Amino acid sequence: MQVVILAGGFGTRISEESHLKPKPMIEIGGMPILWHIMKKYSAHGFNEFIICCGYKQQYIKDFFNDYFLHASDVTFDFTNNTNKMKVHKTYTEQWKVTVADTGLNTMTGGRIKRIKKYLKPDEPFLMTYGDGLTDLDINALVDFHKEHGKLATLTVVNAGQRFGVIKMNSSTNKITSFREKRDSDGNPINGGFMVLDPKVIDYIEGDATVFEKTPLEQLAKDGELMGFHHDGFWQCMDTKKDCDTLEAIWQSGEAPWKNWED
Repeated sequence: MQVVILAGGFGTRISEESHLKPKPMIEIGGMPILWHIMKKYSAHGFNEFIICCGYKQQYIKDFFNDYFLHASDVTFDFTNNTNKMKVHKTYTEQWKVTVADTGLNTMTGGRIKRIKKYLKPDEPFLMTYGDGLTDLDINALVDFHKEHGKLATLTVVNAGQRFGVIKMNSSTNKITSFREKRDSDGNPINGGFMVLDPKVIDYIEGDATVFEKTPLEQLAKDGELMGFHHDGFWQCMDTKKDCDTLEAIWQSGEAPWKNWED
């Protein structure tokens, strides 16, 4: 199953760092948060990625272009007027990564629509954003999606109300509507980690479509959107404070999202 990661936004709420690099390349523990997300999926057996880029995409392309070399021990030999390189010990993940230019100003739905040509047409795909970490059991999420047979599943979490609120039937797990946040809210929100049938792309008009608006709203109205509850760790990196929080958690040696061996 393929993993689509939206990594093309401007990251304006964390402009202290995103003016230099795209938000998914901001580092936690010396590695981009994008790498952490991919390691999370890979540990669950998902190793084929499609990264939807836009803003400062060259940073992401350069990272993967150099990844093998940076993960290796290398001897550079300049003796006898030569320029030789010998790669010694190396370890890289068994990843297949497609880095797609989905446009500078394209909205989230438009980015998904643009990479349709890279998707397997008869298989659901995983989708998330390039700025969130969790200890979610991704295999359990996939199993839930396969069992209910609807077009879309999104992970539902409880968090501070900076985001739109979900209304969900507690007995069927069907999502029935979305609305904007209110100060009094304590309701579940979209945690980002999704499983989508390729037919979901038919709900997206074009580059200007915000996936979290009309497409998800219409899927909910059509009874094709299900919610997977996650009560464990979840944290997005929207602000410098969020970044500092994730860094402190990583440095503690007890990062909940780290489900892989060093």
